[in-house]
Amino acid sequence: MSQPRAPGGVGVDLHVEANPAEGRRAGLERALRDAVRDGRLAPGARLPATRRLAEELGVSRGTVKAAYDQLVAEGYLTARQGAGTRVAPLPPLSAEPPEATARARVPRFDLRPGSPDVGTFPTAAWLHALRRALATAPSRAYDYGDPRGRIELRTALAGYLGRARGVVAPPERIVVTSGYVQGLSLLTRVLEGGTVAMEDPGLPFHREVVRRGGGRVVPVRVDERGARVDDLEDIGGTAAVVVTPAHQYPTGVILHPERRRALTDWARARGALVVEDDYDGEFRYDRQPVGALQGMAPGHVAYLGTASKTLGPALRLGWMVLPPHLVDAVADAKLHSDHHTESIGQLALAELIDSHAYDRHVRACRLRYRRRRDQLLDRLGARRRVRGIAAGLHALVEVDDEAAVLERAAMEGLAVGHLGEHWHAPGGVGRPRGLVVGYGTPRERVYPEALEVLGKVLELGH
Repeated sequence: MSQPRAPGGVGVDLHVEANPAEGRRAGLERALRDAVRDGRLAPGARLPATRRLAEELGVSRGTVKAAYDQLVAEGYLTARQGAGTRVAPLPPLSAEPPEATARARVPRFDLRPGSPDVGTFPTAAWLHALRRALATAPSRAYDYGDPRGRIELRTALAGYLGRARGVVAPPERIVVTSGYVQGLSLLTRVLEGGTVAMEDPGLPFHREVVRRGGGRVVPVRVDERGARVDDLEDIGGTAAVVVTPAHQYPTGVILHPERRRALTDWARARGALVVEDDYDGEFRYDRQPVGALQGMAPGHVAYLGTASKTLGPALRLGWMVLPPHLVDAVADAKLHSDHHTESIGQLALAELIDSHAYDRHVRACRLRYRRRRDQLLDRLGARRRVRGIAAGLHALVEVDDEAAVLERAAMEGLAVGHLGEHWHAPGGVGRPRGLVVGYGTPRERVYPEALEVLGKVLELGH
């Protein structure tokens, strides 16, 4: 391994394995050529100065310079006075300009559900929280940590979730994760597979997470009052049921109070687990947010939440509030999954919550998303039935022919979800049809135009 120093005093490490049998120059040329071809040396990567590399390899500077010159002549490297020697840019893979290829992949307007407006990330508040967290963090914060997560974040979450979501959340029963998917995967492993009931319709990716964890997935129908708890009585040996009670995905219905009681009664009677996905519980618009189901039966409900919708998916921060009997098993599964979630982001989020900057950001987002929801309703008016509008970042727009509408949307460069992709089994007679329209993703300046295109796709006119 060479450790040369680049011009200007910037050190550049370069690993070169030249074959001495080929000769010094030829062996060096081949080693560098192969490194460029197989991608170990990326386009634009800077190579060491000839003198430094020669010293490291124990060859003459002339040998290194001759090898560089040959590869420049072959087009593998570029050399400019004052800029050093670099790996040449890759040629385009096709005659089509790169920007045209990118446009073909990215829709003009993205109304798919599942993501917030990441352009609203509170950068200034996050940086402030990060600085304060780093300034006060003990040195052990940079070492391997508790698989349950940093105690600072678990304590902050305990206060916030109890106050804002009605969750019974002692810090010792909270496990910090990299997101909802990891939490669901860990619970499936702890339950050692078994039968897991999941809402129908629901997100196919989550069903696949359970299956890959060894679980057997069975459907629970969803109607205008939420998950049909009576379906669970016909499913023998159910280890758990996964629900989205605050704002069902994708129909947007709220789990009715009678169903909530029936569900917790079922869990107590069967000794089963309810997994509560509270993915957008903070965003309720027409009245106070519905409290978490977990508060009704803390010993039988595993509450899962994340910062993905309130802050952004890139943070990879989520949490589980677990019944006491599952904490140790989940912590052990977490330990053997990834040891622990990164610590610095946890400390920053804890500071953001404790300073109430998180609350302020959530309130601002709630107002912004409510305006977007209202714009959606104004655009569609009374000409389409729009469901699931009381909360969340998506709504269900009923249509008669999903396929035809989706074809028109693709022609207009509009990406949108649809109900047909969420059923456990494809087809089916008499099932509702509709578009699952997300209003979190578009930036403010393009959202009105996206709604105009949606109206055109739905043939509503202007």
